[in-house]
Amino acid sequence: MQVYLPIAEISVNALLLLALGGGVGFLSGLFGVGGGFLMTPLLIFIGVPPAVAVGTQANQLVGASVSGVLAHWRRNNVDVRLGSVMLVGGVLGTSFGVWLFGVLQQLGHIDLVISLSYVFFLGTVSLLMLWESVGALIRGRIKAAAPRKLHHHTWLHGLPLKMRFPRSRLYISALLPMLIGFVGGLLVAIMGIGGGFLLVPAMIYILGMPTALVAGTSLFQIIFSTGIAAFLQATSNQTVDVVLAMLLLVGGVIGAQFGTRAGTRLRGEQARALLALMVLAVAAKLAVDLIVRPEDLYSITRPVSP
Repeated sequence: MQVYLPIAEISVNALLLLALGGGVGFLSGLFGVGGGFLMTPLLIFIGVPPAVAVGTQANQLVGASVSGVLAHWRRNNVDVRLGSVMLVGGVLGTSFGVWLFGVLQQLGHIDLVISLSYVFFLGTVSLLMLWESVGALIRGRIKAAAPRKLHHHTWLHGLPLKMRFPRSRLYISALLPMLIGFVGGLLVAIMGIGGGFLLVPAMIYILGMPTALVAGTSLFQIIFSTGIAAFLQATSNQTVDVVLAMLLLVGGVIGAQFGTRAGTRLRGEQARALLALMVLAVAAKLAVDLIVRPEDLYSITRPVSP
């Protein structure tokens, strides 16, 4: 069943889009990440222009994240106070990122910047995650008699504006979660991703949050930062395709519920290893597409209206 996407200006099978939304929503609930790191490249692979894929993906990300947060909320695995502080930085990062996105779009460099950003960020993070998770699997479970610290105190923990976060049992500078949120908001705007693949490790190893609270808190912050990004992309850059967003949203909300249930059956090391392998595969595919000679050497696009 073919549907026409008015902003992307292509026809795509509706069942394929529902399946993509469901699959990425499942991963969102399973790993506690927004899933945009997979959705945006997948949309590009099926022919959606990168700028439209980034702008539209933010809408689907909101729905999938809401669904995932509700599941974690029922398990009391969301630190609202810490997530709200992260959101302050997320709003600033998203606003700046959307402005930068518009500038790059006017210059005609946005497609290349999106692809290069994915190759760099996804490739680097996936290799680090894979190294850490495989090492943990080889070493086996950590003995209860000698628990390992999640993070070591550095100069970052001596920053001012200290705040207490009782739910996470933390007493740290508010600047740390704000900075992490800023980076996440910037990635939402430029790459169309919730930034969970960076937020989750940062919340564990830099902030020292309990692992059980990280997924729900990360998704809580992603809801609002991606919602703001979707609104700004639609009003400022006109890169949001409503038809595409609705199809992805339906599949994403359903898939996130199943992913959250499945996540309780995986060990942390196993989940991180699987996530790292998927992210690495996407980065490799994008890198190949940048190097391999395309079938069409020239393409005609509409000029961006000032």
